[in-house]
Amino acid sequence: MGHFVTQILDFLTGLGYWGIMLGLMIEIIPSEIVLAYAGYLVYRGEVNFTEAIIFGTIGGVIAQIFIYWIGRYGGRPFVEKYGKYIHLKPKHIDWAEDWFNRYGAGLIFTGRFIPVFRHAISIPAGMARMPFWKFVGLTTAAIIPWSILFVFLGHKVSDMGKDWHNIDEAAGPYTYTFLWAAVGLTALYFIYKILRRKKKK
Repeated sequence: MGHFVTQILDFLTGLGYWGIMLGLMIEIIPSEIVLAYAGYLVYRGEVNFTEAIIFGTIGGVIAQIFIYWIGRYGGRPFVEKYGKYIHLKPKHIDWAEDWFNRYGAGLIFTGRFIPVFRHAISIPAGMARMPFWKFVGLTTAAIIPWSILFVFLGHKVSDMGKDWHNIDEAAGPYTYTFLWAAVGLTALYFIYKILRRKKKK
């Protein structure tokens, strides 16, 4: 992990729970790393597990609200021009927009567990003017288990005497489980939508 990232994490540590929330809001560092670091702080007794989850969830949801607002009020031209600053390429937006237009709001939940897609899906939700509180509810429901997983893993790795920086290796089996579960839920959702369309016809 780079020295710059370590410096940011050290700064966020001084802010306690608010640092966890801020780290997830600004998305300079991947959420998995911030949450794993929160787990490390839980292990050291500097923060409480439950409150780390709460503040992590709040920060993660606020980050997605920002992206939703970009899609809603900035539109496609703004996203194409500035999306690179939030790690979104035009092809990611095209992909997410196409799937959102086809299958709708359910992807806001299931898509949160799929890399890249989990951030990109907030853009078409905003552009389609998806009801704000529905967006927030589905986003929160997905971010809670994600936050629990990585705070837990950060704590577990530290408790085993390993370096929490190696969170990717420790998280591998768990994230694959999340990914396949998300793919399964998404497939079921697609089937439901397709059958519903056929029934209407």
